[in-house]
Amino acid sequence: MYLKNTRKSKSIRYEFKKLLLFLGITIGILSQSSGISQPLLNSKFNELNQYSKKSFITKAVEKTGSSVVTIETQKYIKKGQFPKNSQLFLDPYFERFFGLYPPSDNQPRIEQSQGSGFIFADGLVMTNAHVINGSDKVIIGLTNGKKLRGKLIGQDLFTDLAVLKVEGKGPWPKAKLGDSTKIKVGDWAIAVGNPFGLENTVTLGIISNLKRNVTQLGIYDKKLELIQTDAAINPGNSGGPLLNSNGEVIGINTLIRSGPGAGLSFAIPINKAKEIAYQLINNGKVIHPMIGISLIEESNLKTNNIAVKVGYVVPNSPAETSGIMVNDIIMQVNDKYIETASDVISQISNNGINKQINILIKRQNKFIRLRVTPTDISNLK
Repeated sequence: MYLKNTRKSKSIRYEFKKLLLFLGITIGILSQSSGISQPLLNSKFNELNQYSKKSFITKAVEKTGSSVVTIETQKYIKKGQFPKNSQLFLDPYFERFFGLYPPSDNQPRIEQSQGSGFIFADGLVMTNAHVINGSDKVIIGLTNGKKLRGKLIGQDLFTDLAVLKVEGKGPWPKAKLGDSTKIKVGDWAIAVGNPFGLENTVTLGIISNLKRNVTQLGIYDKKLELIQTDAAINPGNSGGPLLNSNGEVIGINTLIRSGPGAGLSFAIPINKAKEIAYQLINNGKVIHPMIGISLIEESNLKTNNIAVKVGYVVPNSPAETSGIMVNDIIMQVNDKYIETASDVISQISNNGINKQINILIKRQNKFIRLRVTPTDISNLK
């Protein structure tokens, strides 16, 4: 009996030691595992935490900033022409007194200017037409420091848009284009550009207004409805992207208001810019359906309505041929009842050229229906 108890006691002690040994090994393994994985977990957490601390502005610019380019232009100014028998050269003081060109300014020279743009497709850059208009040489500067020649694919002065081709091999950083029809007044607006050659300068504001007609700004030689923002657009920012809070391009920075009312900035909606850009790429030019009238919006204080009146009729234009006259009030174009001048412009643009459009006008309390065939603006003299 004693022998059996002894053996049983030894067996119990042996099993207990095995249990302690197993527990010790298990704890050691768990401790070792924790010691290895902890730095990795901390590193990942710190990385995520650091990213989460970035502002939406930083994240937006990081998405698109690399696609923004500097556009340097050079224009060769030839020597001025004076009659061979001109005596003005004999006395430079005479020229200066009367504001004429002094001899030093009569020499050939290269005029340089600078703007911004962004890559929106493989090697294709979108910018303002006024940035590159009349240039003999275009240099495109990338954010990685490279400078490459730019080739003009096409420009449309009427909408102030141009497309350039970078003469080099990619891959190219491309901006993500958004949808300008989805933006609302009060949304964040981030302007990116290279003013004065300072790369990726960023300013922040909000969308102040939409569909701002340029005629309200005293600009009559352009066909634009602009996004208004209070994000500062400085000289040299022209052609750069206007971003939403997600880093998508919603507009192209194009002009600022100086003098009274300074601080207002304007951008071309990206949907319109894409439409123009692809016409330039595919056709080399843009068709602008016109009937040859200028429009005036007049507010009626009694009814609180806006009357869209004809302010001018181009001689020999489709409008004049069809019988439209100054002071006619445009009531309806095709099936669209007119509330603003933009309604008239969009209906004529959507109609296209060489296809009749129905216009209902009001003239001295009489309603008159007319058929007009729009033509391209290049045909209007």
